Amino acid sequence: MNAASMPSFQGSSTVVDSLLFRDAFGTPAMRAVFSDRALVARYIEVEVALAKAEARCGVIPADAAEVIARESRLERIDFDHMREETDIVGYPILPLVHQLVAMSGEAGRYVHWGATTQDIMDTANVLQIRAALDLVEADILALRGILADLARKHRDTPMAGRTHLQQALPVTFGYKVAIWLAMFDRHQDRLAQLRERVQVVSFAGAAGTLASLGDKGFDVQQALAEELGLGVPATTWHVARDAFAETVNLLALITGSLGKIAVDVMIMASNEFGELYEPFVKGRGASSTMPQKRNPISSELMLAAAKAVRQHAGLMVDAMIQDFERATGPWHAEWIALPESFVFIAGALHQAQFALGGLIVDTDRMRHNLGISRGLIVAEAVMMGLAPAMGRQQAHDVVYDACRTVNEQGGTLAEALMALPEVTQHFDRAAIKRLTDPANYLGLAPQMVDRALARSAKVAPTGSH
Repeated sequence: MNAASMPSFQGSSTVVDSLLFRDAFGTPAMRAVFSDRALVARYIEVEVALAKAEARCGVIPADAAEVIARESRLERIDFDHMREETDIVGYPILPLVHQLVAMSGEAGRYVHWGATTQDIMDTANVLQIRAALDLVEADILALRGILADLARKHRDTPMAGRTHLQQALPVTFGYKVAIWLAMFDRHQDRLAQLRERVQVVSFAGAAGTLASLGDKGFDVQQALAEELGLGVPATTWHVARDAFAETVNLLALITGSLGKIAVDVMIMASNEFGELYEPFVKGRGASSTMPQKRNPISSELMLAAAKAVRQHAGLMVDAMIQDFERATGPWHAEWIALPESFVFIAGALHQAQFALGGLIVDTDRMRHNLGISRGLIVAEAVMMGLAPAMGRQQAHDVVYDACRTVNEQGGTLAEALMALPEVTQHFDRAAIKRLTDPANYLGLAPQMVDRALARSAKVAPTGSH
């Protein structure tokens, strides 16, 4: 295809901004937080806040700060020129400062006073992260509500518990969902703890010592933090990137939990299981060649996001290894990982709310699958039930032989037991039926649901400050 025959629109080259894929892998709200215009607006917000802070501290004239605040407007930015100059400089702040200086006239001499490029960029990133965490937290709250309702509804819905992909012991579907819920309760706590560490201002000057502001450095730093509603760090963090790395690693933990749920749902939605289905929407999950297909699209997207954010978590840990007082390269890796990770997690949480909010639970199929082992899934329960009458070891041997009979000759465990005099002398038909009913061997699964719901109700949202 030559250039003349190509479509008139080009769009984006990545799924983050792709016209085709962007709403599968992200959300408009999160993309807006990390858009170019939003980022430059954050840069301007920090520069204006710095001028106001320095005026408060007597570092620059108050009227100069007023002019800078009034004239520094996003709609006046020449983005094409800023992009061209950024390509030359390598960073966007000096090109921005050139335009803000021109906008501010005489007061322009006080723009960016005492700051360094990384101060502005890091602080702007912190403001983005704060806004992005608000979106993530809102989605987690919504998802926790969905999971709590599912766990409560299916507290006593029996199903096969599986280990190593083999039926192990009976559980309830509510128990499974309560495990999912508890993960997101912990993520809610982690997010609250993270905010205090990451929502801090970056303002320290060229080598991080605030030398250009003399004895006013700490005052300006404090005033800037107050202007932006941020905390003040103990030391400069130009090359101490643990908070940003922790942020993306938290996102990786959250998407990892979503990936775990996605795998469970996808397997349980397979024809051989048939226990769960994502909500039905005409055409969703359809195959181009197989009309019968109903693919678990949301779960697939959740799993893809988990893998992508995990990669970025590793990149952020790698980017922590920075040289001396200003890094030569690792910092730039954050520019890739931070926005993409937040977009991916937003998309994954959106897909999770859709899939789990309308999840179709086939309780009849769960009960059917619970019975396909013909009672062998509760062999442990039968052994423990027989043990008081005949001793544990003899009970073990009797049940073992009965299980072999079922495997080799067919029938059910109850039928095999009823054929053994050493069993029937102690237990009648009704008692054996009770012992071999999987729904009677759920352990404390329902009570664990109650405990999980009670604890979840105590996990409160953090708010953005």
